[in-house]
Amino acid sequence: MTAPASRPLELLFTTFSGGGNVPPVLAAAGAMIARGHRVRIMSEACDRADIEAAGARFVPWTRAPSRPDRSKATDYLRDWECQSPIDGFLRLLAEVMTGPALAYAKDVREELARAPADLVVTSEMLMGVLAGCEAMGQPVVAFGPNICLLPLAGAPSVGGFAAPLDARIQLFDAGLPALNAARAELGLKPLGHLAEQMDAAQALLLATSAAFDFPWEDRPAAIRYVGPLLVDPPGTSWASPWPAGDPRPLVLVGFSTTFQDHVGVLQRTLEGLSRLPVRVLLTTGETIDPAELDAPANAVVVRQAAHVAAMAEASVVVTHGGHGTLIRAVAAGLPTLVVPHGRDQNDNAQRVTARGAGLELAPSAEAAQIEAAVRRLLEEPAFRAAAQALGRAVRADADPENLVRELEAAARAPVAA
Repeated sequence: MTAPASRPLELLFTTFSGGGNVPPVLAAAGAMIARGHRVRIMSEACDRADIEAAGARFVPWTRAPSRPDRSKATDYLRDWECQSPIDGFLRLLAEVMTGPALAYAKDVREELARAPADLVVTSEMLMGVLAGCEAMGQPVVAFGPNICLLPLAGAPSVGGFAAPLDARIQLFDAGLPALNAARAELGLKPLGHLAEQMDAAQALLLATSAAFDFPWEDRPAAIRYVGPLLVDPPGTSWASPWPAGDPRPLVLVGFSTTFQDHVGVLQRTLEGLSRLPVRVLLTTGETIDPAELDAPANAVVVRQAAHVAAMAEASVVVTHGGHGTLIRAVAAGLPTLVVPHGRDQNDNAQRVTARGAGLELAPSAEAAQIEAAVRRLLEEPAFRAAAQALGRAVRADADPENLVRELEAAARAPVAA
């Protein structure tokens, strides 16, 4: 990258420990640090080591939720208990987006009073941070390492369920009373709809590819794709445990790094893949002990591995459909079996299967169904051809300079009177 055009910037990133949302923040922070800027990241205590490994300064939430670790026991979202995607979304509103809005606002305002920032870069989920910045006239941009989740006119439907725009707006507005209560405490006027809080941001930057997303009619100029950040988290690596020249295709299995009650489907995946002439690398993340799984002879089960490096050797990916894992598989041109559990995973799966680049199964799928799906992905050339075509388009968008330019421009923009 070229050198910064002027003085180093002071940047404050704010996020929460939601699993796949954290690595893109670390990648974005790393890109800005490489440009010579100074970066702090406010997040939960469990993210401290990863943030410091990325070269940023860690700042903890003090009022807002802050898990000491990433175990199932400390997970305040617990969306695996929900009976439907709608119930899961309502819990997200209550536990992250709007329920703790005032706590997030007070924490970020206190940190900015202690050490001002040229720009706050916040997760688009944290409505309280946006409101806090609005109340003090602080320049802020929203950062979404995924497709756009807001119910906006012309935007592709999201949420894992088909619903007209009015119904989706109404669903989001279930969090409006909590947000407006926080805004009142901050001296701000109430909003008519939750999505209006995004007007406090100079832009919503989506770290995904327009080629991956569905077409968006009349997309607002303030909502911009900056391309996916295709890097592995700090501290991860990959070295094949199999002898060089092993002719069996490699299948990478990577499900959620947060707990989604998915031990059963991981075991059934291992069982199904044990019947195929393949090598299997399965990563569990921190919430599942590899010892909980009975690995067949053709599989290696580990907590972590560098997915980008492993995908360079892989032939197929099996994943829950979280944006981070899936966009890496897509960019690598790999046919993908997606087994969504909730959140944005159903929507991501639709974007792969609609292009013919993969297949989708329910998390209740049996081992035989998983075996059959992976066999198809390995043996039917149409899947690989479609995956490679989509991968080429996504890789063309994957330039970290896009995000760097956007953040530098936002930080140096004249402050509105």
